[in-house]
Amino acid sequence: MQFIFNYSRVLLVLFFIAGNSFSQIEKKFIHDGNTIYHQGKYEEAEKSYQKALEKNPTSPTGKFNMADALYRQKKYDEAAKQFGNIAGSSEDKNLKAKAFHNLGNSMLQSQKLKECVDAYKNALRNNPNDEDTRKNLAYAMRMMQQEQNQQKQNDKNDQKDNKDQKDQKQNQENQEKKDQKENQEKKEQQENEKQENQEQGKEQKKDQLSKQDAQRLLESMNNDEKKLQEKLKREKLQKVQPVEIEKDW
Repeated sequence: MQFIFNYSRVLLVLFFIAGNSFSQIEKKFIHDGNTIYHQGKYEEAEKSYQKALEKNPTSPTGKFNMADALYRQKKYDEAAKQFGNIAGSSEDKNLKAKAFHNLGNSMLQSQKLKECVDAYKNALRNNPNDEDTRKNLAYAMRMMQQEQNQQKQNDKNDQKDNKDQKDQKQNQENQEKKDQKENQEKKEQQENEKQENQEQGKEQKKDQLSKQDAQRLLESMNNDEKKLQEKLKREKLQKVQPVEIEKDW
């Protein structure tokens, strides 16, 4: 990741431009802050710049260097606010360009790519010849394009996931309906079989009773027939008279 930081050059330029108008105390605090800053002691440098601003709240160098010290401490939101104020209030195009450049750097570190690109463009509007800003703008635009492409891919994946989930839910609902239908049909079949078995049982019982009745009737008829035959036999015996045979002698 190649991207341009241009702070130390800005600090020195601003210092010499504004140096004649500083009070001796303010100038000392800024000078001490710069010395500490280049030693990498950014928090102490911030305090020194703050003391300079207490002496002269409108000091462009004090404001700019304060924002720079905040940036170096990775306080990107605070730094961006300071650089934005400087860019918005200064009439000096060179200062505005540098403030917008550093505002773009702060936004880039915070992954606010759209704001970053806008800041670099504003920097180039005030200084079209700044190649460092131009390179940073190209880098930020590539990053933003990659982010947009990734977002599109994520949206596409989300849509696919949503469709898959919807299809899965629909399949599950269809399966549940199918299972319910099969269970209902199975239940109805069981009820029908039960009813048929009950009816068959009744028919078998009825047939069985009919056979028993027919058997009893047949037995009764046989008994009656037997009784009738016995009766007729008795009556026939009673009617038969012995035949007398004439004696021939």
